[in-house]
Amino acid sequence: MPCLNISANVNLDGVDTSAILSEATSTVAKIIGKPEAYVMIVLKGSVPISFGGTEQPAAYAELVSIGGLNPDVNKKLSAAIAAILETKLSVPKSIRVKNMHSVCMLYTRTRSCK
Repeated sequence: MPCLNISANVNLDGVDTSAILSEATSTVAKIIGKPEAYVMIVLKGSVPISFGGTEQPAAYAELVSIGGLNPDVNKKLSAAIAAILETKLSVPKSIRVKNMHSVCMLYTRTRSCK
């Protein structure tokens, strides 16, 4: 299940968070190639964030997925998520940090991640 966690120092009062959640869900699902039903988006606003010594609008996004990620996909996701944050929360594309990583789920004690 891909999970995108977004923390922003922007106040979400008056922001259409449903539109952000919906757009982020469809974007992640499309780029990773997983059904929307498996995608989780967590959006937190008013999080104290300083980036470059300033508290201008900024965001931190972290995506965790069991498979589906690679350098090309990560680049596409980064650009798409940055566009959503810029459009919906006025966070400049240059002022966000992203972290994407794939995790391996162990089904048995004898099976290892590759």
